[in-house]
Amino acid sequence: MNIPFVVEVLGTIAFSISGAMLAIERKMDLFGVLFLGLVTASGGGFMRDVVLGIVPPSMFISPMLIPVGLITSFYTFLAIHWNQHLIPYLPEGLFQWILNFTDAVGLGLFTVLGVNVAIDAGYGDYHRFVIFLGMLTGVGGGMLRDILAGLTPAILRKHIYACASLLGAACYDYLLLCMEKGYAMFAGAVIVMVVRMLAYHLNWNMPRAV
Repeated sequence: MNIPFVVEVLGTIAFSISGAMLAIERKMDLFGVLFLGLVTASGGGFMRDVVLGIVPPSMFISPMLIPVGLITSFYTFLAIHWNQHLIPYLPEGLFQWILNFTDAVGLGLFTVLGVNVAIDAGYGDYHRFVIFLGMLTGVGGGMLRDILAGLTPAILRKHIYACASLLGAACYDYLLLCMEKGYAMFAGAVIVMVVRMLAYHLNWNMPRAV
């Protein structure tokens, strides 16, 4: 099994749902939903590839990323459009919980994928660099999503976000020293997801000046 490929597809699905749901919440039309979903799924990888000098970026080479991102965003649009009459009857906060959960899944999966790409590019001995690229891959798409949606990026305001990505990237990088890649990727991604969802539920935040 090509584990990085599976991680990329699952991360693309999760981030596309997150981006599409935010676009719907911000009252965007179908094009806006598709565009924001795709940007969320591909933005971090695009930034990572620019830093690594990979041309063209992998989003334009991968046979799955753009089609999966667009299809997922489209079906998210249809699912909410066809069932909008049920939204007032949903439990309070469910929409935001789904948005945050899919965002956490995408963050975890793309964080470990970013570390993996950096290692495969020959930078495995530069641990701080690969950890940074893992974080950039994880948070980059969400950062572009928030800017396009007219919001302050989540990494600057939202509970524990970039720090969760950094922690997961560091754990994956060092777990590779003592276990197989597949298990290390799973552990690193789960750490990011758990920390993010705990921060969401328990309202953990970084200190602020005022």
